[in-house]
Amino acid sequence: MLTILGFAMIATFLVLIMTKKMSPIAALVLIPALFCVAVGQGAQLGDYVIEGVGNLAPTAAMLMFAIVYFGVMIDVGLFDPIVRGILKFCQADPMRIVVGTAVLAAIVSLDGDGSTTFMITVSAMYPLYKRLKMSLVVMTGVAATANGVMNTLPWGGPTARAATALKLDASEIFVPMIPALAMGLLAVFILAYVLGLRERKRLGMLTLDEALAREPEPETVTTGAGGTGTGGGGQDRLRKGASASASGTGTGTGAEAADPVDGDDDDEFQGLDPNRSTLRPKLYWFNAGLTAALLTAMIMELMPIPVLFLLGAALALTVNFPHMPDQRARIAAHADNVLNVSGMVFAAAVFTGVLTGTGMVENMADWVVGAVPDAMGPHMAIVTGLLSLPLTYFMSNDGFYFGVLPVLAEAGAAHGVSPLEIARASLAGQALHMSSPLVPAVYVLVGMAKVEFGDHTRFTVKWAVLTSLVVLAAGVLFGIM
Repeated sequence: MLTILGFAMIATFLVLIMTKKMSPIAALVLIPALFCVAVGQGAQLGDYVIEGVGNLAPTAAMLMFAIVYFGVMIDVGLFDPIVRGILKFCQADPMRIVVGTAVLAAIVSLDGDGSTTFMITVSAMYPLYKRLKMSLVVMTGVAATANGVMNTLPWGGPTARAATALKLDASEIFVPMIPALAMGLLAVFILAYVLGLRERKRLGMLTLDEALAREPEPETVTTGAGGTGTGGGGQDRLRKGASASASGTGTGTGAEAADPVDGDDDDEFQGLDPNRSTLRPKLYWFNAGLTAALLTAMIMELMPIPVLFLLGAALALTVNFPHMPDQRARIAAHADNVLNVSGMVFAAAVFTGVLTGTGMVENMADWVVGAVPDAMGPHMAIVTGLLSLPLTYFMSNDGFYFGVLPVLAEAGAAHGVSPLEIARASLAGQALHMSSPLVPAVYVLVGMAKVEFGDHTRFTVKWAVLTSLVVLAAGVLFGIM
């Protein structure tokens, strides 16, 4: 009975969030609460939740302060020279532009937020693609795949969800995965190089002056790599904040692209507003050194990741914005992201607490173990990695990590596969996940790039699947899983 109710609870949760009948936070709380009562253990619900909240508090703290930290770093201009350097490197060479897109998306993905990454990347690169009449699905595909690999950072979401669902330390999952993820990122750069060469062959090369003198083509939407179709007559302009309204939130990053019609100077290729009031150019090297020290300390595990980001965020705010009104404004600018992510973690305490406390996970795991052939049991990590591709594409990360991963981990444990290996393998599908129709950030990407979602999907999925398989294969070869 517990097996049936467990699968019914997961199915109900998945259906409600995939059909958008309930928000993930509401579903994570209400559905398990109802099923806890249904199995006759309603009196223990409070104990399950309190225990779960205590276990998840460090993960929630890490996500909260990581979002604030990297949001502040974008606000103060830490990434501005990187953006300008990439644009200077790109010149008017299609191959360099596509590679620059991948590099920029990967770097900006350090903030852990896909919407911010896509806003900055598209704002910086869109004028170049339009001037040179390059395929915009190449830009969206490369940016989404690069962000998918980088999304596995501990503060990006999936790693934290895996740690939350299996009650593991995020650093124990992520740090050993770095070589495999590096191979995945290398695969993205190679892909960008190949696609860039194809665009160079199709379009040829121009000097930067020739590109600036070229009239931009009429507003279009893409119909595939290298093809275009006439769009709805929209203005060829990316207004500041347009992406925020598309995604429903603002990030306060000041990301803005210049109008490629107005003027013929290098300001067109500025990817970030160079005059935003939050810039702190005199503190650039302090911020760069602080970020490098923070990432180094995280990799070396000198202190728990939540403590590192708590200290880093407090120091960044105090030094860059010594006046209290300015600090409050910066925190408020990133409050939506902080509340959404941390709220999700605490809501997950109810779901995982009920799933574990009632014994549903154990019963479901027994059923899964019986269904998996004995020959595949010792390879549950690989099975999990392969399943992560379709499952994280056709369902949200919340559904996969909170609903499916605990069952796979229990099944793996029965065959001697550690939960850490299962958790690492579950990250393999993230390159594909970032192009899922269930990911809100992808609509920011295609909306700002003026690309049809169907065109983006047809172009990107095959490359994202290949990148995910590279990560999984590298993980196996390096003995990580």
